Amino acid sequence: MADLAVRELPLFPLPEIVLFPQEVLPLHIFESRYRMMLKTVLDTDSRFGVVRFNPNEKKIAEVGCCAQIIRHQTSEDGRSNIVTVGQQRFRILEITRKAPFSSALVSWIDDEPVDNQAALNSLASSVLVALKDVISLTAKLNDSDRSMPEGLPEMPRELSFWIAAHLGGPVVDEQQYLLESTNTFSRLSREYEMLDHTRRQLAARTALKETLSNADQPNI
Repeated sequence: MADLAVRELPLFPLPEIVLFPQEVLPLHIFESRYRMMLKTVLDTDSRFGVVRFNPNEKKIAEVGCCAQIIRHQTSEDGRSNIVTVGQQRFRILEITRKAPFSSALVSWIDDEPVDNQAALNSLASSVLVALKDVISLTAKLNDSDRSMPEGLPEMPRELSFWIAAHLGGPVVDEQQYLLESTNTFSRLSREYEMLDHTRRQLAARTALKETLSNADQPNI
């Protein structure tokens, strides 16, 4: 059965997490209001909306990602551990309930149609090269054996979501921007800029490390 264009969805606000499609998100449910939400969700279609809560502005984002519960376990004290996976992105149209937990009327959103598939594929390839270089240089700096993750998405849109979800550091604002973007090419372009900037920084640090290492070598 196809999803309706608009539906009501319980909301689970999180301050430091932006969920992307196909990403796995484990959660520990302990607050009473979210225990109630979980029961409601499990009694229906096991889906709820994950939205970023901005603690500085004291408000939730307009765009979030639907989470589907794929595993859940409830202990005797009522706490639950659940595992979810990101599904469609959505835009909040109207908050329909605020207590005991929030719900909203949402509409599903997707990326715009691709104008130039060849250019998009080429950009995706460049992103993968930049990612490989970043991982390789990081491993070299840290004397580790990190390598490219297995099972990376092949389709540009899915790859862009994967890259966005795995950005390192305090980048929740950037991740929210990428989640809200509805243009695959623009999203990948921004990710390439970030990866290329990181690659250049790592290359400089690697060169400095090698220079210092060579300077420490005794002359024979």
